[in-house]
Amino acid sequence: MHHHGYVWAGPKERFDIEALRRPPHPDPPPAPVSDQDVQAERLLKRYREVVAEFPAVDLPPLETAYWLIKPRNLVRGTWEEAKEAASWLGERLAEYAPRFASQTDQDPARLAQLVDAAAERLHSGGDVSSGLYLERPTYLSLAVVTCSPNRTHPELACPTA
Repeated sequence: MHHHGYVWAGPKERFDIEALRRPPHPDPPPAPVSDQDVQAERLLKRYREVVAEFPAVDLPPLETAYWLIKPRNLVRGTWEEAKEAASWLGERLAEYAPRFASQTDQDPARLAQLVDAAAERLHSGGDVSSGLYLERPTYLSLAVVTCSPNRTHPELACPTA
């Protein structure tokens, strides 16, 4: 078992585009029954766009495990030990803490608790995801995903080089 780390920071408005953060349904919508079935054609076109865009877009997926299908260049670190991965998470939190919108989120004791909880969760094979507002309208998403296999989605392969 090992862990991969991911960071995304950007406009909250972009983060809120859920269609690009949600994996496409495994079954496509039904094909249009005629050339006049404009709504079905539009739906099928959008489905095909999401199928192509979801794996490639850098936005954090709604389900943390789906980071594993994103491009390998989005991986910010890989660790064999949960403690090392949690330490990386703590370093990212400390790096961004001065920009957190909430004073409460900047509290070092609170950040240490987040890191301790992350280490525990990663050690047990879970994933960790954290989102925080930075100065508006920026949003920060941090994730550490367990791989080989992922507990939530064991069918997802680890990122390849």
